[in-house]
Order: sequence, then C-alpha cells, then structure tokens
Amino acid sequence: MVAELKSISRAAERLNIAQPVVSAHLKSLADKLGVSLTERSGRRIALTEEGERVYQWAHDVVIRTHELEREIADTQRGLAGKAKVGASMTLGSYVLPSIIASIRQRYPQGEISVQVTTPILATDAVLQGECDFAFTILDPRHEIAGLEVQRVRDEQLILVASNNSGLKTKSVSLEELAELPFVTAQLRTPRREIEEHLLMEFGVSRNQIVMEFGHAEAIKQAVRAGAGVAFLFQSSVNDELASGLLRRLDTSGMELRVPVYLVRRKHKKLAKFQSMMLDEITQALSN
Repeated sequence: MVAELKSISRAAERLNIAQPVVSAHLKSLADKLGVSLTERSGRRIALTEEGERVYQWAHDVVIRTHELEREIADTQRGLAGKAKVGASMTLGSYVLPSIIASIRQRYPQGEISVQVTTPILATDAVLQGECDFAFTILDPRHEIAGLEVQRVRDEQLILVASNNSGLKTKSVSLEELAELPFVTAQLRTPRREIEEHLLMEFGVSRNQIVMEFGHAEAIKQAVRAGAGVAFLFQSSVNDELASGLLRRLDTSGMELRVPVYLVRRKHKKLAKFQSMMLDEITQALSN
C-alpha cells in the first residue's frame, strides 16, 4: 500500500492502522532483507531497486493467497464458494451482468466477482491468478502463451447512427462507408485492431476518424450526440435500437463477427464451485 500510494501516512489511513505501525513493518522487512526498500522523493516515498523487487514479490503473494482462498472456499462451505471472472469491457458491461444475476439466484450462497477490463489485462489477470478464468475478445496479435483458449460465441459489430444525425440513408455501400465520420476505439487498442482487421478483409479503409474513446459506452454516447457513426457490438446497443435513440445502418451484406473466448491458465485446477460457474456462464454465452 505504501508503494501504491507513495505515502506512509496515506497507507496507514487506508489500512486503518497507526502510522508508526506501518513504519515499523517497513523497517522490520528492510532489516530482515538487509537492504533499503524506500527512499524520499520530494514529499513522497519512492521504492529503491530492491524495493521494486520486494513489491512485485509481495503483489504476487497477495494475489496467490486470494486465489487459494477462493479455491478452498467451497470445501469449507459445501456448494458455496468464490469465483472471480475476468471480462473484456463490452462483454462485462452488457452481456455478463444478466447471466451472473441469473446464476446467483440458483447459487445464493456463492460469491461471484466480475473484473471488467481490457482484453490484455483480462488475460494477464488469469495468468497471474487474480482471476480464475475470463471471457474476452482477443486481437490477432494477442499473446496467449500459458493459456487455454476456447471460442464460446461470436459478437456481431453493427454500424449505428443517431436518429438526430444528418445521415438519413438506411444503408451504405463500401465506398460510402470509407467516407463516413467515425467514432471508434483508441488507436492500438485490441478493440480498434479487431475492427480495422475486419474492415480490411472487405477492402475498407476509413478516411474520417473524428473521435476516439477508450470505452464502448463513451463511443455510444458520442454517436447518440450526433458526432458520427460507429461500429458497436449489437449486445451493447439493443436498448438504444429498441427505444429509437440509435438506428442500424445496413452495410451491403458486410457482416463483422468478433469471436469471444473462454481463457484459462494451463494446468490450473478449479474448485468445484468455480468449475460450476465456468460451465454455467459458458453455456449461457453459447446459447
């Protein structure tokens, strides 16, 4: 906590313990290792090179401890247990909540936590043990060493515009598509890489990227405000399409489908409750 907050006093406040106790713990650990772990950097606390190594060790210990606690929880409480699920942003924001809520009704004593993040951080969390498994999109260059990857469904990207925009057409050709004002994900993000890769398969290179955002919800809100058009996962705009806030533009037979994968760490043994949750969520996503 000292490393993350760069302050002994703030760490003590966050942990709800006295400041001298935090200082004593730091000193005890430094004395035991025989090295200095921290140093002053202006008014803040900075880590020494040795302190950085100890921090990484401590971070791994905490994550592995939480992982172990989740794995043994259902052996202590019968069918109850704990599972932590990673998810890419659109999936975690628009698809998984209703699925998890439904599962929770059938297993009311279990604890299910969903960590919504970027695809790269989701797979990293699985590798490190921070998440038991994850459901995510993967860009074509995604590193999956040490992971088991299983395709579970496809998400469709559809072109949408605001009913208040100046674009009145119901469909666009591939040539017209290249000239539309686009709101999209930030450059070099997995979401953007996937979108560009799929469009290139149809020979489409967009000439007008007017806005970039880091989350699908921000892209959607910009389109609703009339900033331009966007390719969004259909699951993220179903409510807006139904209410008329957004409308779908036909793209002349061009269909963009993005695979969603179940990601697990190789050789990780799931506890009974975690295995049940994996099967339940996978089945729900596959339907």
